[in-house]
Amino acid sequence: MKGTKTVYKIVKKEVLNPTVTKMVIQAPLVAKKAEPGQFIILRVNDDGERIPLTVAGYDRENGTVTIIFQVVGATTKLLNEKNEGEFISDFAGPLGTPTHLEGLKKVCIVGGGVGCAIAMPIAVKLAEMGCEVHSIIGFRSKELVILEKEFSEASSVLHVMTDDGSYGKKGVVTEPLKAALESGEKYDEIITIGPLVMMKFVVNTARPYNIKTTVSMNPIMIDGTGMCGGCRLTVDGKTKFACVDGPDFDGYKVDFDEAMKRGSMYRDFERHAYEQTCNLFNKE
Repeated sequence: MKGTKTVYKIVKKEVLNPTVTKMVIQAPLVAKKAEPGQFIILRVNDDGERIPLTVAGYDRENGTVTIIFQVVGATTKLLNEKNEGEFISDFAGPLGTPTHLEGLKKVCIVGGGVGCAIAMPIAVKLAEMGCEVHSIIGFRSKELVILEKEFSEASSVLHVMTDDGSYGKKGVVTEPLKAALESGEKYDEIITIGPLVMMKFVVNTARPYNIKTTVSMNPIMIDGTGMCGGCRLTVDGKTKFACVDGPDFDGYKVDFDEAMKRGSMYRDFERHAYEQTCNLFNKE
């Protein structure tokens, strides 16, 4: 007997900044099991591309999952055209291994750009568990700042950094981290999520102090089960798959240079697909 296809309703849509959108999706089975650090794979329509997006929040009682995404490619452009009350075709998950948070008493969260959407639920969960949370979030400029309120509520210490100094303090996220470590702050763990180059420098800043530093890797993914091999990384000299072995890894063991080289391979293709999608909307 043929079953009825599940569709996923967009309950809420909110523009966080000119390039980042927040959506709340009705997905009770995913909401029932989701934890910070995990991700979902969605398709906007039945013949669409599969893309991974990190779980940015969940409401088990109401059966909803929050996603926050940056409009950078063809599929995120299509997703961003959807409005409240409309539906997307597929929303599979939760996938990946949840961020390990048990037993942590004092943690520094370092987020950059849209990576703050991944870091924020971790900060919130840690605060709920009674952990002391220090957060550092960085953006290019004031207009791109997101989730400051959520980080402020979860953190006893919050630094907001902007590259151009238009908001918060001017500088990069490693500056307040280095100052804290030099002043004698003792963290059980540093958790950093953001652009690869940012995470690499956070790891290098923490290395002299030998503080456990966890990074969240988000390379190209297709199936989310480890079979396609698209999300492979070199960690401690061994091949790992972000979708099943991660996305969290020991930052001291990740080959960032290789990851950045692989991540740039598809940049021209993604730009071409994005421009084709924009042209499609412009013609309508």
